[in-house]
Amino acid sequence: MPSRSSTRFVLICAVALSLTVSSLAQSKSQSAQKDSDLAARMQRVENGIAPIPLSATEPTTQLNVEKLMQLYKCPGLSVAVIDNFKIAWAKGYGVTEAGAHTPVTVHTLFQAGSISKPVAATGALSLVEHGKLSLDENVNLKLKSWQVPDNEFTKDQKVTLRRIMSHSAGLTVHGFPGYEVGTPIPTLLQIFNGEPPANTAPIRVDFVPGTKARYSGGGVTIEQQLVMDVTGEPFPQFMHETVLEKIGMADSTYEQPLPPARAAMTATGTRADGTLIPGKWHIYPEMAAAGLWTTASDLAKFAIEIALSKQGKANHVLSEATTREMLKPQIEQIGLGFFLASHKNPEEFGHNGADEGFQALLIIFADSGKGVAIMANSDNGISVANALTQSITKEYGWNYTPDQMSAADLLMLVANTKGPQGVITRYAELKKAGSSSSYAVDENTLIALGYRFLFAGQTDASIQIFQLEVQDYPKFWNAYDSLGEAYLKAGQKELAIQNYQKSVELNPQNQSGIDALKKLREQK
Repeated sequence: MPSRSSTRFVLICAVALSLTVSSLAQSKSQSAQKDSDLAARMQRVENGIAPIPLSATEPTTQLNVEKLMQLYKCPGLSVAVIDNFKIAWAKGYGVTEAGAHTPVTVHTLFQAGSISKPVAATGALSLVEHGKLSLDENVNLKLKSWQVPDNEFTKDQKVTLRRIMSHSAGLTVHGFPGYEVGTPIPTLLQIFNGEPPANTAPIRVDFVPGTKARYSGGGVTIEQQLVMDVTGEPFPQFMHETVLEKIGMADSTYEQPLPPARAAMTATGTRADGTLIPGKWHIYPEMAAAGLWTTASDLAKFAIEIALSKQGKANHVLSEATTREMLKPQIEQIGLGFFLASHKNPEEFGHNGADEGFQALLIIFADSGKGVAIMANSDNGISVANALTQSITKEYGWNYTPDQMSAADLLMLVANTKGPQGVITRYAELKKAGSSSSYAVDENTLIALGYRFLFAGQTDASIQIFQLEVQDYPKFWNAYDSLGEAYLKAGQKELAIQNYQKSVELNPQNQSGIDALKKLREQK
């Protein structure tokens, strides 16, 4: 006969087992409820895209993510939503290549474009913290491979790392088009000096450093060389060891070109008209400015790291003090590597990115821990991202007003669905509506549309659009410059000369027009 103590032990075990089973069941039920709630939120985001009025006489087009991507001819999309300093969810949409069937996953690699800059700035600021670089000394003191040429603008004020990171160093070259796969790739020194096979102008100082802001990918490329000269390491290796690995950005690299194992994980770049980038993507030796391959989830991890470091709660790469300096306006609303929001949203920071066939968006709020990273293999990616961000903003209750769709964006959708004649009809409707329309037209509205048709090989359509631009804005030099370019592509050299000439008369500083005229006249 069992003892009383052993019976008590059995009863205790039975009660404990019952409580454990009950707790597990409750936990499982709570987990299932959380999964259900998250799925419902994701569905509301996906189906909450604001309707788009493609015509004044037809019903607005109701959209979800899939339909939005179809309208913009965007094959693939990767999204990571940040809530309370964590990735609430991440998901891939569409396919890695237009016309193919491989689905985008959370590990699919996209080119980040200019979002490469704040990530690179984080690495350079780490060198500042360790005393290897200074924010405010002349960069020529540490540059070994090349020197910024001094001129009348640098007599008293110098190019510094702080000014490079805040786009106030007076340096030229806004951005880089990259290089097609299989073509010669220049060295950084060739890029700095604008020497073949570099496809951009020399990087030089053309206003007094520190006096104003002007975006310069050229300056950030000098930052890349500075980091390499100081560390003696290849830039991808330095960034992997200093930033990417420490934050857990396992799917990210600055390697250009990509090694085969990484290349197999990529999306293929796509132009605005849906055609593929030859060779799938361009190669960017300007790594710090445009060379990061990454995922939306890794960008979200990066943004979370910076937001928490500002509060002294992460600091895997930068200290709280350095991070706060990074997110402090240096000139206008520009920090060190990041763009900052206006006074209405002082906690917001982020960056957009665009490489050939790829676009990306990164936004986070440093104090509330809300944000989003969106990447697309499309030249229409930012437009898609802005529309999706509006839906995310509504669902997650951001204190934020996303960029509204512009008239040019709206007309781009009309172009995709109704062609050039549809663009002209809708443009006339918007112009007639005037200030009563949410889509105000201006002198730049038709320019982007005309080039969309020109780059797609629809030269006659682009001429038609640019002719309308000239008709409506006869005093705008760029209208004639654009029409001249379209006529030149059509082989109508006399009309090209006439329009380039008018453009230069209206704007004597239009160097591209001057160069085009000179070349055309030499051919006569």
